[in-house]
Amino acid sequence: MQSAIASNPENSRGRLYLEKESEYRSSFQRDRDRVIHCKAFRRLKHKTQVFVAHEGDHFRTRLSHTIEVGQVARTISKTLELNSELTEVISLAHDLGHPPFAHVGEDMLKFKMENYGGFDHNAQAIKIVTSLEKTYAEFDGLNLTWETLEGIAKHNGPLINDIPYAVDSYSNIHNLELSTHASAEAQVAAISDDIAYNNHDLDDGLRANLFTENDILHLPIVGECFSIVDAKYPGLDPIRRRNEALRRIFGVMVKDVIITSKSLIQNSCASSSQEVRELGSQIIQFSPDMNEKINEIRIYLFDNMYRSDRVNIMRERASLIVGGLFDYFMNDKKLLPVQWSYGANEIQQARLISDYLSGMTDGYAEFRYTELTSGS
Repeated sequence: MQSAIASNPENSRGRLYLEKESEYRSSFQRDRDRVIHCKAFRRLKHKTQVFVAHEGDHFRTRLSHTIEVGQVARTISKTLELNSELTEVISLAHDLGHPPFAHVGEDMLKFKMENYGGFDHNAQAIKIVTSLEKTYAEFDGLNLTWETLEGIAKHNGPLINDIPYAVDSYSNIHNLELSTHASAEAQVAAISDDIAYNNHDLDDGLRANLFTENDILHLPIVGECFSIVDAKYPGLDPIRRRNEALRRIFGVMVKDVIITSKSLIQNSCASSSQEVRELGSQIIQFSPDMNEKINEIRIYLFDNMYRSDRVNIMRERASLIVGGLFDYFMNDKKLLPVQWSYGANEIQQARLISDYLSGMTDGYAEFRYTELTSGS
């Protein structure tokens, strides 16, 4: 049984390039499989979430974060009777455009691309799945359905002002209706991203000894969950205690989204996925109280993790590498592989360099920077 607002693959607006549909898979299942098998998805294994890979085997990478988002999103989507296949593919694709070194790499690329159309990782994901992946005989990209592309482009909300050029140029040939909200499934993917990173960043921050359990007991939700665990399992060993508390934090956030969104769906009177797009507001939301609590957790993580000395050292190194590589390549495109060196003018060449850099893993960016600077 699916909700009236769920996206139906049988009513999909289709693909840019007409293809015979699969005998055994829905169009959204097929999209999911194409994302999982693409090279950009595999590279996420070697891209930073917060800590670079060599700092520890158990810190999240961009890939493990993506998988966690998909797990949360499937749970919420199924409970709300939405199309979990569409939710999953949007979740799995949402970070394909992230450059090496997480948001530090993105910040540097944004800075370097200011005069060339800017850089945005969501827009870069669209570019990857519509042109940069070159696997199929009949088209560039993955030729995903309209619903999946729409979800990747605007799962965080409508795009009205300062639309990234990569999204704008694609939408001109395959209209993604950028000024409306996305489907409920895409909204689930977006809020699942928030749930996943807030929870696993608490876990990774504790693992990295940036703060202790006692340091975070004052945070909303967190302290309550630790108290529940202590009451139920007195004397539990520290690692199990932490894991039990953290999974309860996850559960509290997921439950709030489900309860709040069920109410919003019922009160909206929307009777189709298209009517969800036209509502003018998100239909998948936290409650106002939960938003305040999560914002307090975000502020704590920003002050004590994302801007910690340990992470700042990585930030400086990452900025040096990404910014340095961009400058090297702009000054001498012979340093680039030939397929990234054919820009007809400065703007086009900068965009090619941006595509090349954003596709790099952390390790490859380090390698290329060391290669170019070793003689300096």
